[in-house]
Amino acid sequence: MSDNPYASGLMGFGRQSVSPRSAAGAAPAPGGAPAGGDLVKDTTTANFSADVIRESRNQPVLVDFWAPWCGPCKQLTPVIERVVQAAKGRVKLVKMNIDEHPSIAGQLGVQSIPAVFAFVNGQPVDGFMGALPESEVKAFVDRLVKMGGPGAEGDPLEEAIAQGTELLAAGDAGNAAQIFSAVLQHDPENAKAAAGLAECYIAAGHPDRAQAVVDQLPPEVLNDPAFASVKTKLKLAEELAGLGDQAELQARLEGNPDDHQARFDLALIAQAKGQRDVAAGHLLEIIKRDRTFADDGARRKLLEFFDAWGPMDPATKEGRRRLSSLLFR
Repeated sequence: MSDNPYASGLMGFGRQSVSPRSAAGAAPAPGGAPAGGDLVKDTTTANFSADVIRESRNQPVLVDFWAPWCGPCKQLTPVIERVVQAAKGRVKLVKMNIDEHPSIAGQLGVQSIPAVFAFVNGQPVDGFMGALPESEVKAFVDRLVKMGGPGAEGDPLEEAIAQGTELLAAGDAGNAAQIFSAVLQHDPENAKAAAGLAECYIAAGHPDRAQAVVDQLPPEVLNDPAFASVKTKLKLAEELAGLGDQAELQARLEGNPDDHQARFDLALIAQAKGQRDVAAGHLLEIIKRDRTFADDGARRKLLEFFDAWGPMDPATKEGRRRLSSLLFR
């Protein structure tokens, strides 16, 4: 429904596919009549600006995109209503039937429902898809209240990016991707959000999707420092695609400990599997045995690994210590 280049990537994490279906003769709204007065309400395309954009300048507003035919929507709506009621006015809920009002969902790139977008200060800053458990919905609302409540400071988009980064670091690439994509809907050339989304796809084992994100961006965005790690990881993924069988490489190395190419390829495979200590160990062993291999290629590849892992990663710290002891002994 959207021309946004990130929409299809985001929806790869979705759960319920949207299908064109008429609302005529459909069942009532999943949550029944709006509960709690102004805290929960339905909206229309004409009223969206007042009910969501303008109202989100007073407190965060959640927008629940749903349809009468969507089973997971019927599960989520009463859950999210209870959580909003419990927040006692610190957040509001607005529901939008996408069968009757499809244009807003299209602008936001919604292709999977239920889809919930969070607005703060007139901007979409966070979101999730699917019928989450009540505990997760509550945690989402609690984060949102901290972001947009009284006394909140800073750029809402930066806050959202920080949340996405935390989720990615915790191994939740799906929800992190949704947050980064929501930021990109508002600011399509936000380097941090685009790099974060690419990192999510790499973490999920889809370097091709990460490359698609990169290919959509102008050079000035790709030159941002946020993309340094992404570029390195994509380069490593490309190299890995051309490697041989791991068992065969291991057998070669056992037959000849000086088969540096086999050891080098095993280091790349270990890196792809997240075995950072093993990857560093193979490269350090090559450096120890033959610094001239591939024109000092083992040391240069190890430095690429350090860039991809980040300076604070334990494997980087230990690897740098061991590398220094080899180079300066």
